[in-house]
Amino acid sequence: MSMITERPQGQPSSEAASFPAGGSAARRDVRAVLRAYVALTKPRIVELLLVTTVPAMMLAAGGWPDLGLVAVVLVGGSLAAGAASALNCYLDRDIDQLMRRTKRRPLPAHTVTPRAALVFGLVLAAVSLVLMAAFTNWLATALTAAAIAYYDLVYTLWLKRRTSQNTFWGGVCGAAPVLIGWAAVTGSLAPGGWALFAVVFFWQMPHFYALAITYKDDYARAGIPMLPVVRSARRVNNEILLWTVVTVAASLAAWPLGLGIVYGVTAIVTGALFLGEALMLVRRGRRGEPLKPMRLFHWSVTYLTILFIAVAIDALR
Repeated sequence: MSMITERPQGQPSSEAASFPAGGSAARRDVRAVLRAYVALTKPRIVELLLVTTVPAMMLAAGGWPDLGLVAVVLVGGSLAAGAASALNCYLDRDIDQLMRRTKRRPLPAHTVTPRAALVFGLVLAAVSLVLMAAFTNWLATALTAAAIAYYDLVYTLWLKRRTSQNTFWGGVCGAAPVLIGWAAVTGSLAPGGWALFAVVFFWQMPHFYALAITYKDDYARAGIPMLPVVRSARRVNNEILLWTVVTVAASLAAWPLGLGIVYGVTAIVTGALFLGEALMLVRRGRRGEPLKPMRLFHWSVTYLTILFIAVAIDALR
């Protein structure tokens, strides 16, 4: 049964009838603000980071780690990644308003004030570090703090705006969750953890260069020297192929370090498909055909996800 009753045109509504409309508007406003704060954390990036963290923890533990520890690392890691992203939005608010890809973010859209975004990011960072310090160990906590600081102070404020190698050096913080998860389980770092770190680190070059090709004009408009902005298309395509080869090589190098046949076969098959996509991009460029870089971008996400699922499966064998 409908809760809305029809009334004659021009007849004033009763006090009781006015509350649902006002309440509905208020609820919409609250939902809009909540969505804006969630958007500041860039949840898709958080999801991808978590995909690599749990399998790394499983490999470090040689099976299922303590589920309470997994929960703490997932929550603490999500808060840390969200904090870094929110602070990134605050620091990049001047260039975000110039780019089509980012102009609808909460700060350029004026849904959240810069001060509120800054406070939100700092609070998330503090909560994440307190949580990690209370329930993991000093190494995992220190790595979490370093990842936040590196992403916002080194990458966002310095590298991103000054060098075309920003993606390479920025890859450190993107691969850090692997080491954080490993350290949370063992209290130390081992070759297996570093091998998985290398896979994620090198993977970021073909992944983000494909995205940068798509939004080349956006980056140029904002004055960000991403590689596709300052180098030829041929150079960028060749670098994508190079780093794809290095990524696949790193994935195979990780095989003997505690991983089994499921991972090995997966690394070979998915690596071949990843290389095939990179080669197609290079060939399309040489023929003067449309590059379709987002095809490589999306496949790279699938590649990393499948590869780390294989890590988790072998860790349980």
